[in-house]
Amino acid sequence: MFYKSTRGGAGSVLSADAIKKGIAPDGGLFVPESVCKLELEQIGNMVNMTYRERATAVLKYYIDDYTDEEIEECVENAYARQKFEGDDIAPVRKLNENVYILELWHGPTCAFKDMALQILPHLLVNAVRKTGENSRIVILVATSGDTGKAALEGFKDVSGTEIIVFYPYNGVSEVQKMQMVTQEGKNVHAIAVEGNFDDAQNGVKAIFTNPELNGLMALNGIKFSSANSINWGRLLPQIVYYFSAYADMVKKGDIRLGDKINVVVPTGNFGNILAAYYSLRMGLPINKMICASNENNVLTDFINTGRYDSKREFKRTVSPSMDILISSNLERLLFEITDHDSNAVKGWMEQLKENGEYTVDDNTRRKLSKLFWAGYTNENETLKTIEYIYNEYNYVVDTHTAVGIDVYDKYVISTGDVSASLIASTASPFKFNESVARAIFGESEIEGKSEFQLLDALSEECGLPIPQGLANLDKKTVIHKGVCSREEMAEQVKKILNI
Repeated sequence: MFYKSTRGGAGSVLSADAIKKGIAPDGGLFVPESVCKLELEQIGNMVNMTYRERATAVLKYYIDDYTDEEIEECVENAYARQKFEGDDIAPVRKLNENVYILELWHGPTCAFKDMALQILPHLLVNAVRKTGENSRIVILVATSGDTGKAALEGFKDVSGTEIIVFYPYNGVSEVQKMQMVTQEGKNVHAIAVEGNFDDAQNGVKAIFTNPELNGLMALNGIKFSSANSINWGRLLPQIVYYFSAYADMVKKGDIRLGDKINVVVPTGNFGNILAAYYSLRMGLPINKMICASNENNVLTDFINTGRYDSKREFKRTVSPSMDILISSNLERLLFEITDHDSNAVKGWMEQLKENGEYTVDDNTRRKLSKLFWAGYTNENETLKTIEYIYNEYNYVVDTHTAVGIDVYDKYVISTGDVSASLIASTASPFKFNESVARAIFGESEIEGKSEFQLLDALSEECGLPIPQGLANLDKKTVIHKGVCSREEMAEQVKKILNI
């Protein structure tokens, strides 16, 4: 399998090269030259497999320059039972006759990013070795909260790598911040950026394409790569859990093999729902992909109108991992649904960079509408959904999952479609415990209590254990104290790398 850039300025490369580089030299994103197709029988064969076996089966199609033994080793190291609370890596919970919750937060950092970021370091180390690379690899990450900790944890003390994470100074929860700033490891760095996630993300993209800095890196035997979902090695493992969830639903008798399901994804950077799209292209029986946004509803407007407009008020919400106005992975989708029209994609991305907006042609807009249904949720609706789900089902969801559930309800009201629907649950409720506790207990009961005190209160009230990755977090030593502006990010990188 070969990969090319969404912007047409890079030749075909094998997966190891694409994973090692992270982003294409022309600033585009690597995509597979073709999408593998699975027959229904092959999906049926996954029903009695473990998650690890399903992961190995799916990954082989796209990283065929890796040996079977290399892939199996990567999978076993990533999804070890001690990291994921046992063998049930991504369990599916039945909420009611039509709604199923795909729990993606049983990894070490309690968020869905673990599903990919536990395996990416192993894929990358193999890629470096396979391509004969001698340079030290520096992983650059911009995070709205969850990716940062998951990347730091995944790359901690991985030989031949250094990882630098940039996060918005006031744009993450206290729990998310403490997870990052207390991270141990000889090769890890976390820096706050004065601004929002888009400032951090744009700053990282600028560093990747900074010729002066890249020249200095080359002189010092260093190369950049990425752990954000702009790296195909980060996106690819996310495809696995949609196949796995479908196989589990068939195994439990919730659906029959071949039945179509809806997939609901709370999304900001578009990577998680893009993995669902690739699953559909591969043959997974998906009827409609439902894109759920919070009040930063740029994706809702885009899917409904074809106009992407990032020039709007940025809102800090109770679902901060979705507080994003520039969704990087949308570029891959546009490339795919325009039949790999790199000129069109490059033009739209240039318009976005220069003007903060672009509008796709009518044909592309119609394709979007056929594939996706989009809606958004306000703050009050998010909290009311958490309260309702707890009272009705004795089940606790975090703020991002609540956005998905509420938008799904709006989809049903709008369309009347009550097909079996899978909702991606992207984080443990304990990770956003202040908002979850407010929804369940009420404002008066949480007043004056820290997020860490609320961990205990939520655990006691709901009868749930505090995840190991969050327990006693407030008692850990703060290691990373750096703060910078977006304009100072490149200098911070130079300082860390001594170049």
